[in-house]
Amino acid sequence: MRYYLGIDVGSVTTKLVLIDSDLNLHYSSYLRTEGGPINAIQHSFKELSDEIGDIKVAGVGTTGSGRRLAGIMVGADVIKNEITAHAMAARHVEPKVRSVIDIGGQDSKIIFFRDGVPIGFNMNTVCAAGTGSFLDHQAVRLGIPIEEFGDYAIRSTSPIKIAGRCGVFAESDLIHKQQMGYKKEDLIAGLCLALVGNYLANVARGRQIEPVVLFQGGVAANVGIRGAFKKRLGIDITVPENFKVMGAFGSAILAKRNAERYRRATNFRGASHIAGFTCNPRTFGCSDCPNNCEVNEVYISGELVSRWGSRCGKWYNLSVSSDGRTEEREAPLSV
Repeated sequence: MRYYLGIDVGSVTTKLVLIDSDLNLHYSSYLRTEGGPINAIQHSFKELSDEIGDIKVAGVGTTGSGRRLAGIMVGADVIKNEITAHAMAARHVEPKVRSVIDIGGQDSKIIFFRDGVPIGFNMNTVCAAGTGSFLDHQAVRLGIPIEEFGDYAIRSTSPIKIAGRCGVFAESDLIHKQQMGYKKEDLIAGLCLALVGNYLANVARGRQIEPVVLFQGGVAANVGIRGAFKKRLGIDITVPENFKVMGAFGSAILAKRNAERYRRATNFRGASHIAGFTCNPRTFGCSDCPNNCEVNEVYISGELVSRWGSRCGKWYNLSVSSDGRTEEREAPLSV
């Protein structure tokens, strides 16, 4: 049996999945990134190595806002954006899917399908209202564990109207209504409805959301948000079994497709090796021309393994020698 890994590194959580050739899920992990994607990635692979050992992996894919760094660290064969990864996972889980609502830690997105093919998508732009980080902040401010946030909403009998045009206004209005003595469950139910309204206006942007609808991402665990979507749309909302790790799952599927198409050996570094090496990103500014590029580097165990950010490509084929000079390198370092 051949195995494939998918890694989804977001601003709030880091997800890792292991699937086989038949797309069966054998392992998954869901960890808080806590501002340290390098530590989160290494911790994920340590847990994988401890539980399963160094199995033979035929391909690895990465996605999420930290996909480039993750790809360099693990030796990814495929690095794809979140839209592609989530669409791939959704189509596998539900071939008849027409709409995918995906709300993660820092962004919200919607993907539209026709006959199993993605035909368009939208993402939030300047407003993060309704994302996982926003809900985490409100839960802390109200003194409620985020795991219980949705339960409060469904107990409400009289949701309070909250201004949901943007995150700043929503929080300000929530504080105002809180100071008027309204119950927490009514405040939270009103907030959930306001945030869903914000999503429909700023992410869906008036486009019709047709069933079958899948709700993916960490916020799908919030029964208050799920109920608000169902109430506003008037249709059933399906939450996949592995809704938290759909991005990583889609990334693993993409790695499998890549391996079968090109039949090349994987670049995967090995779970135990990834868990134990040192990884240090660095940056420097190049002032050799008016572009003033910010050049990024990644060192693994002291060795320069990747460099990007140079618009003219000057730095792509250069490595740093032990005496600090630059020297030509045979292969490009960029991923």
